[in-house]
Amino acid sequence: MAETEGLPGSFGTSSSLAIRLGQIVFSTASLLFMCLDVDFYSYTVFSNFVVVMGILIPWSLTMAMVDAWSVFTDCAPRRRRRKTVFMIIVGDMFLSYILLAAAASTAGVTDAMIKAGGFCSPKLCSRYQLSAAMAFLCWFLLISSSLFNLWQLPSL
Repeated sequence: MAETEGLPGSFGTSSSLAIRLGQIVFSTASLLFMCLDVDFYSYTVFSNFVVVMGILIPWSLTMAMVDAWSVFTDCAPRRRRRKTVFMIIVGDMFLSYILLAAAASTAGVTDAMIKAGGFCSPKLCSRYQLSAAMAFLCWFLLISSSLFNLWQLPSL
């Protein structure tokens, strides 16, 4: 087994599968907390947040399926190609940037709404805060996956 195949968190490993499953859980929870109330459409920031989550969830599901196939068949890690890993890194980096922007703007607008008072009920604002917190946790997993794969790229 080559040294890069055992790199934790890199494409096709069981730790990468665990990271992707964490992304799915946190992004789905974040989307559910945001969409429990129809009032989020009133603010562009929250609508953009939902769009970003709508892009992130299929990406994470697809990558989790590829990682699961790689782990259970023990086939894909031997056939890794530099271009494939590079495309995964680019996808993860792009999504991590837009996810961080969406999560930070959601947290900022929610904080402004709470301080201004009267814009949302405490229950609704707490859901928005919880949604932003889940998005930040998802961002942490997404950027870590990207960095693990970037670390492995020169050795391919």
